[in-house]
Amino acid sequence: MNDTKFHEEEFRNGAIAPRMYSHNIQPLLQSLLSTLADIDFDYELEREKLSNSSPDTGSKSRALEKLNARHRERREPYIQQLAVLQQRMTELRAQ
Repeated sequence: MNDTKFHEEEFRNGAIAPRMYSHNIQPLLQSLLSTLADIDFDYELEREKLSNSSPDTGSKSRALEKLNARHRERREPYIQQLAVLQQRMTELRAQ
């Protein structure tokens, strides 16, 4: 049985409690994760284009470095927001 099916059955049988977040936190969490997924998807597309481009390895290497740096820069603010959100959720659970 595949892992996904196994976990779905455990969830339906009550063995795993659903993850619940505050109604204030869940939309923000979903938005941040969705944005990060979009950024990662764009990055992978650009990487694929780059790998299929001209065979000049020097320029390809420099372009890949720029692409990687841009990817990290685009992700960083969202990663920081997730860290703040995680801290807030930890504090709420401690109350």
